[in-house]
Amino acid sequence: MTARHADPKPDGTKSTDTDILIVGAGPVGLTIANTLGLHGVRTLVVDERDELIDYPRGVGLDDESLRGFQGIGLVDRVLPHTTPNQIMRFVDARRRVLAEIAPSGERFGWPRRNGFVQPMVDAELLGGLDRFDCVNVRWRQRMTDFRQDDGGVTVELSGDSGPTSVRARWVVGSDGGRSTTRKKLGVAFEGTTSPTRWLVVDIRTDPLGRPNTDVGADPRRPYVSVSIAHGIRRFEFMIHADETDEQAQDPEFAARMMAALVPHPERLDVIRRRVYTHHSRIAGAFRGGRVFLAGDAAHLMPVWQGQGYNSGIRDAVNLGWKLAAVVTGKASDALLDSYDTERRGHAQAMIDLSTMVGRIISPTNPRIAALRDIVARAAGAVPALKRYVVEMRFKPMPRYESGAVLHSEPRKRDTPVGTLFIQPRVDTRDASGVLLDDVIGPWFAVLCWNNDPRRVLGDVAFSTWKALGARFVALRPQTQLSWADDDDPDVTIVGDQDGHLKAWFDERDESVLFVRPDRCIAGACIAQLAPATSASLIRALSLIPGGTDAARPLLHVAQPAAGSV
Repeated sequence: MTARHADPKPDGTKSTDTDILIVGAGPVGLTIANTLGLHGVRTLVVDERDELIDYPRGVGLDDESLRGFQGIGLVDRVLPHTTPNQIMRFVDARRRVLAEIAPSGERFGWPRRNGFVQPMVDAELLGGLDRFDCVNVRWRQRMTDFRQDDGGVTVELSGDSGPTSVRARWVVGSDGGRSTTRKKLGVAFEGTTSPTRWLVVDIRTDPLGRPNTDVGADPRRPYVSVSIAHGIRRFEFMIHADETDEQAQDPEFAARMMAALVPHPERLDVIRRRVYTHHSRIAGAFRGGRVFLAGDAAHLMPVWQGQGYNSGIRDAVNLGWKLAAVVTGKASDALLDSYDTERRGHAQAMIDLSTMVGRIISPTNPRIAALRDIVARAAGAVPALKRYVVEMRFKPMPRYESGAVLHSEPRKRDTPVGTLFIQPRVDTRDASGVLLDDVIGPWFAVLCWNNDPRRVLGDVAFSTWKALGARFVALRPQTQLSWADDDDPDVTIVGDQDGHLKAWFDERDESVLFVRPDRCIAGACIAQLAPATSASLIRALSLIPGGTDAARPLLHVAQPAAGSV
């Protein structure tokens, strides 16, 4: 199923009809397009460029992004372009370690910090669209205008072949920080732009070869040295106020900067040099009628925590399944309001964190820098504070107080609702050491600990979720995996391989979980309340059991082999 081409308009403009139009073929737009492709949604991606950007931009992937790529069946293609478990060390002017971020564990199934080569990962996302006849990409197509009405959006494009008109039900603007989509919507882009400029230099054949990241909190000239992957290293240097952009882009200037870090700066194989500034900005709304903003079009943040790219992928994972649910008739468009509700607050929290870290790293006043160093070393001497930094506990995690979630009343402080469910490796009757998401599939799932989902839900609720295409999973201790107790063909039995699932449920009262496609827990309850919670959740999420395309199967995508990492 592909985008339908209509007859030319009276003025000669060619027209196309599609369900979703995505403006911008960057990682965010491509991730959304892959999600929609899995659900057979007619999707058109347009971009004014000739091809993907071929130089590194983002350099860090987190576990949530890798989990998102797992959900669209592409993580096994992405992993070869990553360096897992990357450590970040903050060092003083004498290169003594002030603090270290080295989180361990894989709560969501993947390492929490990973270096990566963005052009190669983006190419895998683009290549993933080849799986879907319903998704098309058009390069050299610039959006010039759009008009909304009750039935959809008419978008005007210009390109080599002349003007084109696209009629779409919904439009996603993932067209970068200078987003035309955002400007045409008339949405404010509030925040600040740092007056400090930075020179970024990307190098082939890493002259250091070390696997990690150093952030130099040197008041004479703060810098960053990042090992990416495939032998690429990035250097970043602060540019002083009395130094011009033209000076900074001179190869000799860059060579002088790197002379303090590498023995032979004249022998470097430079990919590019560029001057940039840090922005801390967020759109006043992520939705305007039938048009959505995502990625840099919706928010910009300093690079210090590597969350610009990852925040965009969170947007894509959150919005993609909701668009698919509405287009395929499984939910009303009221569900789409939750995108802004859920994503804007968390994006702002990431902006605030990145801005704060930048202020800590960047002072050029020697006295302020010395005081910072004293405080950092004192904090490192306190085990609890050191763990807080090393394990990245300061990172704001998604926790939705409202949106497409159902909180019980009175609300519990320790409720798991609105948080991401863990992803340990588990065993099934057919496989060992499989990541949990690969068992429950890319759509809704109902998980029960120590119970049969059908018996707990009852016939009505069970049939409702089955009509929505949900998976049903009975979580058991590993010792009970092989016990066949009148097995239900609609229920998958999962053995808790390493006890992580039991430990999670040990800390909570709830034993029945309703998990969204983005792995957020939409609702949770004790077993006896499952039927009532189910009915309330269906209403809260504006779901439509037995909708127009409720029986449409998802395209099967290859997942990593059992036990792979």
